This record gives sequence, C-alpha cells and structure tokens, in this order.
Amino acid sequence: MITTLDLENTTARTETGKLLLDPFTAGNKLVLACTKQDDGTESSFWFHHADMEINDTSEAKRLLQEQLDQTTVLVCHNAQHELIWLWDTGFTYNGPVFDTMLVEYLFQRGLKSPLSLDAVAERWQLDNQKMGTLKEHLGKGVPVDQIDKDELEKYCLADVRATQELAKALRKKMYSSDFASLQQIIDHTNTLCVLLATIYYRGFSVDKDALRQVKEEFEKERQELVKSLEHQAHDLMGDTPINLSSPEQLSALIYSRSPNDKSTWAGNFTKYMKKAAFDVAVNDHSSVIYKTTAVSCADCQGKGYNLYVKKDGTVGKAKRICRTCNHKGIVYLPQKRIAGLKFSAPSASWIANHGFSTNKVNLELLEAVARRREMEEARQFLHNIRRLSALDTYLSSFVEGIETYTKPDHRLHVRLAQHRTTTGRLASDSPNLQNMPRGNTFPIKKVFKSRWTNGTIVEADFAQLEFRAAAFLGNDILAKTEIETGFDVHSYTAEVITKAGQKTTRQEAKAHTFAPLFGATGYGRTQAEASYYQQFTSKYEGIAAWHMELADEVMATGKVTTPTGRQFAFPDAKRRPQGGITHFTAVKNYPVQSLSTDIVQLTLLLVEQNMRRNNLQSVIVNSVHDSIVIDTYPDEEERVKDTITNAEQQLREVFLQKFEVDFDVPLVLDCKSGTNWMNVT
Repeated sequence: MITTLDLENTTARTETGKLLLDPFTAGNKLVLACTKQDDGTESSFWFHHADMEINDTSEAKRLLQEQLDQTTVLVCHNAQHELIWLWDTGFTYNGPVFDTMLVEYLFQRGLKSPLSLDAVAERWQLDNQKMGTLKEHLGKGVPVDQIDKDELEKYCLADVRATQELAKALRKKMYSSDFASLQQIIDHTNTLCVLLATIYYRGFSVDKDALRQVKEEFEKERQELVKSLEHQAHDLMGDTPINLSSPEQLSALIYSRSPNDKSTWAGNFTKYMKKAAFDVAVNDHSSVIYKTTAVSCADCQGKGYNLYVKKDGTVGKAKRICRTCNHKGIVYLPQKRIAGLKFSAPSASWIANHGFSTNKVNLELLEAVARRREMEEARQFLHNIRRLSALDTYLSSFVEGIETYTKPDHRLHVRLAQHRTTTGRLASDSPNLQNMPRGNTFPIKKVFKSRWTNGTIVEADFAQLEFRAAAFLGNDILAKTEIETGFDVHSYTAEVITKAGQKTTRQEAKAHTFAPLFGATGYGRTQAEASYYQQFTSKYEGIAAWHMELADEVMATGKVTTPTGRQFAFPDAKRRPQGGITHFTAVKNYPVQSLSTDIVQLTLLLVEQNMRRNNLQSVIVNSVHDSIVIDTYPDEEERVKDTITNAEQQLREVFLQKFEVDFDVPLVLDCKSGTNWMNVT
C-alpha cells in the first residue's frame, strides 16, 4: 500500500525570528496527520488542538500506526520532517520513502527553482493546489493548534492530494527517455533520505562547558586582535580614523587609493579589459591618499560649531555646525607620506563599488604576495584582518548557533539537506557545520562529544576523493598511477611553483593542487602559480581530454550526465572561439563534485547498514565534506573501525551493483578516534 502523508505541528521562533519546526524544541507538538492511500481513501488523525475536548489520542495513534504498518512506500514532500515527527511521537516506520521534493530537485538538473509544495504544484499545474491558509494565519501570529479545526484539516488534506498527484506525475516523468538515467539516483536519494532523517533524530551531544570555554578564548583573541589592528591602522593611516568593519575604509588602507566619485567608479571598468587600460582607468578615476595629522579646527576653535551672528553683529545663542570640520572639532591635514599598504589591484575583477575588493580570497592572495616580497608589516596586517573576520564568523555562526540550536536533550540535531547545493553535496544549517575549516585544529569541534560516558568519536575521512573521482572520470592513466603508488601531488605542486620563481611550501601548494579539477585557471594568479595551472592540463592528458569531451556533450545535448545518472543542464551554453564553452568552470566542476558526493553518500549507507547488521550501539551523527562522524559506544571502537575498513573494501562492488559502474580507482578511508571531535587522531 502506497501512503501519502502530511503532518501539521506547532512551531516556535528563535530570538531572531527564525522558525523552529522540529519536535526537539520545547513546546512544539504534533497537531494533525492526514493520509491518502493509493485507492483514494483519505484519513485525518488529530493529536493536539485548542478545541479538542478529549486529550486521549491513543485511538488516533493506533489507527495511524496500522496504516504505517501496511505501507510499502511512504510518499511525502520533505520526508525528513515527517519522519522525525513520526518517530518522536512514538510511531514506527522503517520502510522506503518517495520524497517529491527531492525528486523534483533532481529533475531540475542543477537549474534551481523553488521547491516548496505550493511552488512545485503551481509549476506542474496540478489539479490539486496547495492552500495559503497556514501561511496567512502564521503571518498573523495565530498558532497552528488554534487555527479552526475544519480549516486546518482542509488545508492538510489539500497538501496530501497535491503531494499524491505530484508523485504520480514525477513517476511518469522518471520513465521518459530524457530522464531515464535519473532512476537509480532517485532511488539512492530516497534511501539516503531515511538515513539522514535518522541522523537528524539522533543528534550530536554538546559539551556546554567546552562551548563556554571556546567562546571565552575566541572573544579574548578578538579583543587582542582589534587592539593590535587599530594600532597598525594608525601607523599606516596617521590620525585618519579607520573602521575595520567598513569594506570602503579597509580598501583605502590596503590599496592606498580612493575613488574620485563612488557613484560612477565601478562603471569605468569592464570585466575583461586589458591590464594597461585597467591601470589607466584606476589612475584617472581614483586618487592616492596620504597619512594625516589631526589638528584643532581653526574655524570653530575645536568646538565643532559656530554661534550664529546676527545682522547687527551681535552673537546669538543658536549653534550652527561647522562645515569645515563637519561638527568634529578637528581636521585632518595630509602629510607627504602615502598612507596604507600601497597594493595595486591586478585586474578589473578586483573592482568593488566602494573601491577595491577586500574579500577573503583576495586578501589571502595579497598576504601571499606580501610574504613572498618580505613585506612583513603588510603580511601581519592582512593575516590579522583575515583572522578577525574568521573569529567574527566563528562567534556568530558557530558559537551563537550552537548555543541557540542545542535542544533540551543537550544535543545539536544536525539536519543534512540533500536539495540545497547544485551538485547534491550535503548542506546543513542551524548552524552550518559544513562551513567548518577542514582538519582537527578548529576549537569548535571540541564541543562535540559522545553521548555515552567513556564513549569516543570516530571519524572516517576519504583521502583525495575529488582527485580520485577526476582520475576515474578522465580515465587518466598517470593520475591513476600516482594514486596507486602514493605519489605526493602537493609536494609536486610546490616544486613546480617554486621552480617558476615563487618559493612555495607543500602546505601552501594544497590550495592549488586540485583547483584545476573544478575549472580554476591561472587567471588572476601570479605568473609562477599560473605556470602550475598551465602545466596541469599537459600533465594529466586524460583529464584534459575529458574536459573537452564534456564541452562537446553540452553542445550536443545541452546537459552533462554523470556515471551515477545525475544530470546537469546548460541550456544557454555557447561555444567559444578557443574551443571551450561558456559555463565551462561549472561543466568541469559538477561531475567531479557530484560523483564524490555519491561515493560519500553510498558509504554512509553501507557503514550504517553494516553497524546495524552487527548489532552495534554506535551511531552515525554527522557527515562533513568527505567524512563520516560516528558516536562510538564504549568498547566498540575497534569494531566500528573494522566496519569502516570493511565498507572501504566493499565499495567498488557495491558501487557496481548500485550504479552499474566499475569504479576502478582505489578509495581510501582514513580512520581516527578521540574523546571529542577535535582530538581525533
């Protein structure tokens, strides 16, 4: 029996107004469940409402559980949400799901459109459209359990009907010739959805004391950095006050120039203008700034205002702002020394509306330039300003996020979403743990620990997964050989850049080694770095040839189809004179990212399956980048590691069975453990 399900529940809000829809938030309750069977039978089950006279919901629970027991496929629009509410309310359902939101996402082939049920129903022109009832009432502040019962039931049943009709339309589309390749990845995505809902339901245990300590350490470091940066800014700019949070003022400090007219500044540049023309435009439309000395304003004697002088020459009581100093009481007199760090932007891509770009990537590039040229003052300032920005993100996104979203059970329930990225990579929010820096040095990780006394955290991380995926996709013999022999590709990158005249460490080279896999070129980089990007295509001939095959595929079909069946559409791609195509970066990037994603996700399913088969109590609690994080029950650590090793050995066979693809490049899972997520070794 195929059952279509929709649930309505009460919600709460954070202090910033964000809706909390989950069952883990104190006060949130399941209100209503509506179902529709494949024979057309519709049912409604009430669990909580302000107008309910009887609080005993045991009969409703019994009847809904009977339906779930007979269900062979559960159809939902956003199944993760429905599943966690079912489980948290005491229901049992462990069968397959068909998530219409996820299937519609896959059918979009990377061309994103809204995935809400009302948007999808309208786009498909379904006979059953979603009603606006709930949105209207919530907009007025009416709680779900206080909306008129008949009206709420009508709304919920309309959702069920629309979801069932959408599911039928999607299944029909699955078997059309244009979308036939998606059948296996749709099945895979729906299977993974159940596991991700399970991870969401389990939660990741949070150590509140460790979180408090990390917060104090970040805040102390931030205070010291601000003090140091303010001192550096004064040395560089003189008495001119600088707001380090202002991109405009930071631009002036770094590039030592200011636009003559901000309203027309950016319009003087075009993206692909030649370097000589760019330099002329910068000189013509901006001015060098100089260090200043602050002196008392002579016009107002440092008061910031002047008293109004009447026509008869007498001085009145009215005060008028001094226009010379703009009410500040001081003026800044230019010295003869140029202010700031005196960097020059390399191209028009660095232009911003306020002056020049100060984004994270460009500041990192400038810091590398300063290090290479032994400009210690500039290097230190740029390093510190980047660190300050990072600390602000850590405090606002991670510390405050964990404080806000840790539930009464002292766990952060990590929702891993399958539909937010173009390539299928998992995303998360509240907070976004996918944005954590890689490696085991990020202090936020020490906040996460095992739920069990004497339990440990085990993390399994794929080694060079994207490179291995690209080697397979391009059938690149040299890349495969390097992988099999353990060739140190990062040291090789450092060697190439160093020989080209820019001394580079292995650690610094990591930022470049695999960048060409994702369409990056030498554009905007130093000559020495650009030499590596040029050399990459000649070294890895198979990958380079595959890139050109992708371009041909896009021009012939308007899309790229990956070995697992995912499709990415490029309907407006055009051929460039040099042989490439528009959107070439994305065309090269998406297959590598998506194949790597499918490998990680298949491994998640395999590890979970093996742990349940072996009756382990340990549980998967997160997946970040190319890793799997397991909360490990005491005395099960070695068994968990053995399970991961077995999964690594099974992957090629399982991949062949699942996608009919023989992935003949070795995959390696590095396994580490520790008492918290940070100290895994």
